[in-house]
Amino acid sequence: MGFMVVLSVLLVVGAVGGVVAQRRSRRDRHPSGLDAEAEANQWLVRLGGGLVPPDVRAWAGAGEDTARALTSAADCHREARARLADARTAAEYAEVTRTAREGLDHLRRARAGLGRETASASPAAG
Repeated sequence: MGFMVVLSVLLVVGAVGGVVAQRRSRRDRHPSGLDAEAEANQWLVRLGGGLVPPDVRAWAGAGEDTARALTSAADCHREARARLADARTAAEYAEVTRTAREGLDHLRRARAGLGRETASASPAAG
């Protein structure tokens, strides 16, 4: 009878130890695919919102460099949207994020060409 009690206690302690070890290992892992997807979506929405011009006439009268930067930003948005539709892994979502952030850099240069903001500002790390 004493043997069964000791065995039961050891099994319970082992189970609790296993659960604790599993939770600790989860904390140490890289972001999950869902986290990466949420971040990619955030950057894509941010880029898409920036492509909506506050003053259409200002964009229409933009110089060649500004128009080229705006076109590059729109191309990055299109490419990131297409990649997001096919992405399934954290690495693929990271590529979507990289493309969207590249588009934001192009957009920043376009806005700087219009005198809206400085070209040297970089997007906040997310």
